[in-house]
Amino acid sequence: MSDSSHAEAAAEAPPPVRRRHHGVVRLTHWLNAVFLTGMIASGLQILVAFQHFGSKNAVLGVFNPFDRDRIGQIPEVVRLGGWLAAGLRWHFTLAWPFVLTGLLYAVFLAASGEWRKLVFRPRDLPGALEMVKYYLRIRKDHPPQGKHNPLQKGAYSFAIALGVLSVLTGFAIAKPVQLAPLTALFGGYELARYWHFVSVWCFTLFTLGHVVMVFVADPASLRAIITGRYRGRFPDAP
Repeated sequence: MSDSSHAEAAAEAPPPVRRRHHGVVRLTHWLNAVFLTGMIASGLQILVAFQHFGSKNAVLGVFNPFDRDRIGQIPEVVRLGGWLAAGLRWHFTLAWPFVLTGLLYAVFLAASGEWRKLVFRPRDLPGALEMVKYYLRIRKDHPPQGKHNPLQKGAYSFAIALGVLSVLTGFAIAKPVQLAPLTALFGGYELARYWHFVSVWCFTLFTLGHVVMVFVADPASLRAIITGRYRGRFPDAP
């Protein structure tokens, strides 16, 4: 066989199958996807009780895309609980497993050293800009990529920060007396409630964008988060 035939055969060979996601990562990923969905739905049920931010006599002058005067009533089909008390019960019930699985994931990242492949650092900024150029089609070739490209690192790091902010503001409004210093840190109960919704919906938008990018940019990554093994365009860096 000629050298050119060998080269063509190598080019046509499928990429190797590699181990990509540990079982802990896959478990916490899917559990928190379920918990987050339930918390968003029950949070909408809670919001229906009063869709403004601030007291009834002093509504905060902040941007609120969920104001009843703007969008009308939030559809019942996307709410969990049916009424305020049940929505609160669902929300608080799902909050603890959401926090515990998040902590399990954080402990795994720290103990395994996986955080080095996930956390965005200043040195990742040039690579992130190159990825932006690629997505805008300013750059034709895909920049070198390991397990996560620099832009993904930035997005995941931002999502983790949003998750932490969501939890802290959630506790601040759930226990405003017992955790008064935490509530005060966010500007008081009403502002803490506002920042809770802002962080949650930014987190939700990230999740929707994440799902879209999986199917558009690298469908093999969906199979990887289910099976743990990856065969696709971007094998892990050595």
